[in-house]
Amino acid sequence: MADTELTHAEIVEILEGVTTATLTTVLLKKGLRNVWLRGTRPLNPGQVRVAGPVFTLRFVPAREDLATPESWSSPISTRAAIEAMPEGCIAVADAMGVTDAGIFGDILAARMQKRGVAALVTDGVMRDAAGVLSTELPVWCDGVAAPPSVAGLTFVGWEEPIACGGVAVMPGDWIVADADGAVLIPQAKLAAVLEEAPEQERMEAWIMEEVGRGVSLPGLYPMNAETKARYDTFKANG
Repeated sequence: MADTELTHAEIVEILEGVTTATLTTVLLKKGLRNVWLRGTRPLNPGQVRVAGPVFTLRFVPAREDLATPESWSSPISTRAAIEAMPEGCIAVADAMGVTDAGIFGDILAARMQKRGVAALVTDGVMRDAAGVLSTELPVWCDGVAAPPSVAGLTFVGWEEPIACGGVAVMPGDWIVADADGAVLIPQAKLAAVLEEAPEQERMEAWIMEEVGRGVSLPGLYPMNAETKARYDTFKANG
């Protein structure tokens, strides 16, 4: 958990009020450029923004003696991993960008939804698309494919460092996902993001209002001293 006294619910409420675009700007100011997970698009375009601590899942390339239907009953299996997922987490699966083998289908998605998992994010693909959508589990992925995971992947573990969409993801990190994809917040940066991101969102909303009034961009975005003074007055007046 990050160095913050906020509860899980309070953190989620703050982050769900901030766009992933704003989060990338805040993190960029902190020197973090590679935080947007490539290949993570909402399976259902109408999905609401979600936020939560990550629960990592790792796949490696399929090997014929390991990636078998029998492996689904192994103690190291996606089934066992789902039973270890805490309520409110976001499952983040490293599928190495493989797009011809679906990592999860409707049954696994339904179990995740029943366990209170907030969402699934992967740089891979899903199968049983209609069934997954019917579970109402929010999913961010790189598309759909009919073959099962063992057709192209071997599941090897959970809650360990992974790479997803070209981003390093560590247990304890947080994810926010919306229509623009999924963004990672490193655990060590969470407290600072919680403090700064809502203000960044508020400032940009004010700038949009100024643009709507016909104000030109030079000196407005980014702000010069005069604009900053006007914005400070706006904040002071509530």
